[in-house]
Amino acid sequence: MEAVGFVELLAAPAARRRWSDEAKGRMVAETLVSGVTVNEVARRHGLKANHLSSWRTLARKGKLVVPAVVGAEFAAPVASPPAVVTAETRPPIDLIIGPVTVRLGGATPAARVAELVMALQARP
Repeated sequence: MEAVGFVELLAAPAARRRWSDEAKGRMVAETLVSGVTVNEVARRHGLKANHLSSWRTLARKGKLVVPAVVGAEFAAPVASPPAVVTAETRPPIDLIIGPVTVRLGGATPAARVAELVMALQARP
């Protein structure tokens, strides 16, 4: 019998995969199906859940197109009413010129603020 030499197989380092925006969008859409988890979809496609979560964030911000998928549930947009600004809710106005500070109410007219600024700058 002949002696057989020792053979060592070395695996090449894992290559970075690049996903197209279309593929990312399809995977994000899969996570929107009721009862499906991000971890489940990530495992199925062989990627880390945090990558898929970051793609979901991109989709929420409108930076990634997500195709329609049967069973996907999208959250309804919620618009808050515009804030009503009144004289009571306006913050005070602080005029600081040199060592002098003048605090005015938030409802002070712009013309009056301008007059005070000019007067404070003209002082000796």
